[in-house]
Amino acid sequence: MRAARQALAGRRFDVVVANEARAMALAHEVADGAPVIADMHEWAPEERTHVRSWRLLVKPFMTHQCRTYLPRMAAVTTVNDSIGELYRQHFGVSTHTVRNAGAYRELAPSEVPDDRIRLVHSGGAVPGRNIEALIEAVRELDETYSLDLYLVPARDGGRYLDRLRELIGGDERIRLHPPVSTEQLVPTLNAYDVGIYSLPPLTPNHRLMLPNKIFDFVQARLGVVFNSAPETDRLITDHDLGAIAPDPSARALRDTLAKLDVERVRALKRNADAAAKVLNSTEDSAVLRTVVSEHLAR
Repeated sequence: MRAARQALAGRRFDVVVANEARAMALAHEVADGAPVIADMHEWAPEERTHVRSWRLLVKPFMTHQCRTYLPRMAAVTTVNDSIGELYRQHFGVSTHTVRNAGAYRELAPSEVPDDRIRLVHSGGAVPGRNIEALIEAVRELDETYSLDLYLVPARDGGRYLDRLRELIGGDERIRLHPPVSTEQLVPTLNAYDVGIYSLPPLTPNHRLMLPNKIFDFVQARLGVVFNSAPETDRLITDHDLGAIAPDPSARALRDTLAKLDVERVRALKRNADAAAKVLNSTEDSAVLRTVVSEHLAR
């Protein structure tokens, strides 16, 4: 924040976008009366309340930021309607929804083998992301299922990845891959059949998740299996994209995956192909352009 304040000193702007709650005070300072838009993403006051030190030391600051600055914003955006409703209830501000959707990709669903369902997961190798449950679920399934993991290492010297390797053991159906670039992620995922994701509801943001992964899986033309959460449940059900595990446990994932067969997976991939035309960033970019344009016009 101090570096940004120094870099922006003496400059004038037509509109300022504050990226998350921490930036709101700085955004108003550098705006010098210009409209400020808060891009809040998720629910800031309880971002990491499952971590005791964060809950005790950071939550009061985040709540103060929201209480002080959100009412002064020209506009506020969040990643989904449910989180927007939390800001309305607690701070009295209306929000616009700008999802974590990526750009539309010109891809076709890959062929599903007659004897294999290829599962895939991508994301951070971070404790709490429940990757253990994915591995345990697949280990309890038959040879029909394989799992490929594209994981970004945590800043822990590889300790968590080593724990995952130990859990995988000698199961040749489960493979760890190095991460791929953002541009290459969707084409890489396209070689698989079903994207899987499971996140325990430790915080409101977890409970109301709408992660970029579901949009990546759709653009890759994959079926999906997610644990139940209001926003992802709605998306999966509305577009018939996949199956919903009742909870994030390995057993629930295993039982949900076991109900899939090759023909159902082929149908899900066709549904993802149709949904990719609407579940992309075009609509979200239009929302943000409209919000900014309105305030530039003033």
